[in-house]
Amino acid sequence: MKPIAMLPNLLTLANGACGLLALSKSIDALAWRDQDQAVFYEKMEAACFLIFLAMLFDGLDGWVARLTRSYSDFGGQLDSLADVVTFGVAPAMIAKAFFEHAETAAGVLASPRLHFAAAGCYSLMAMLRLARFNLELDHDASAHSEFRGLPSPAAAGAVASTVWIHLILSRPELELSEGTPTPLGSVMGWTRGVDWEPLLTWIPVALTLALPLVGLLMVSRVRYVHAASNLTTERSNFFALVTLVFVGLGLYLAPVPLLFVTFNGFVLFGVVRWLWHLARERRAAALDGDAHS
Repeated sequence: MKPIAMLPNLLTLANGACGLLALSKSIDALAWRDQDQAVFYEKMEAACFLIFLAMLFDGLDGWVARLTRSYSDFGGQLDSLADVVTFGVAPAMIAKAFFEHAETAAGVLASPRLHFAAAGCYSLMAMLRLARFNLELDHDASAHSEFRGLPSPAAAGAVASTVWIHLILSRPELELSEGTPTPLGSVMGWTRGVDWEPLLTWIPVALTLALPLVGLLMVSRVRYVHAASNLTTERSNFFALVTLVFVGLGLYLAPVPLLFVTFNGFVLFGVVRWLWHLARERRAAALDGDAHS
C-alpha cells in the first residue's frame, strides 16, 4: 500500500470508529433508561452527534482520495464496510433505543417486534444498497454527480436528526452551554407555554413507519444529487462558497433544527423530483403518441 493512501483510509476508519462509538452510546443509554433520565438523554444526544461527525470523515476520505489520486478498490470496499456500521446499523440501534424509551415514558405498551422489524428493515436495505454501490463503483469524479437510490449517510442523517430533535424538545436543558442557553435554547424559552406532548407522542410513531420507507428509498432507483461533490468540484462558483458560510453559521446557531430540515428535506426532495420527472415523461409520451396518431 502506498504511504499516501494511508490518509484516506485512516479517515474511513475514523468514520467506522464513530459508528461503533454511537452504537456503544445507544446501548449505554438503554442501561441508564430506568436509573437516570438525564444520563439517558445525554448519551442518546452523543450517539446522534457521532453519526454526523462520521459524515464529516466520510466526506473527507473521498475528497482526500481524489485530491491525492490515491483512491483504490481497497479504499472503496473499506468505505462501504465502515458505512454499513455507521450509517446502516448504528442509526437503527439509536432508533430502537429511542422507541423503547419513548413508549416507556408515555406509558404505552411496547411492541419490540414491530420496532425490531422497522429498524432491521432499515439496516438490511442499507447493506443491500452498499453492496450494489460496490458493484457500480467508479473512481471517475464525473460518475459521482448523482446517486441512484438514497445515499446511506443521508438516510442516517434523517433518522438521527429526527431522534435528536425529539430529545431537545423533551429536554430543553440539553440546549445549555456552560449554564447559558444556546440561541436555540433561548428561542425554546419563549415557547414554554407550548404543549409539545402531542408532537412528541407522534414522532416515534412516524419514525417507526419511516424507517422501512427510507430503507426502500436506499435500494430504489430514485436519483439524488451528490450535493457535497457538486459543491467541492473545481467548477464550484463563488455562490457555493457563500452558501457554505451561511450553512456554517446556521450550524453554529441552531444545529439540530437545521440538520433535521436539511436531511429530511433532502429525502423528500428526491422523491418529489423523481415524481415530477415521471409525470413529465408520461406527458411527453402522451403528446408524442397524439402527434403520431
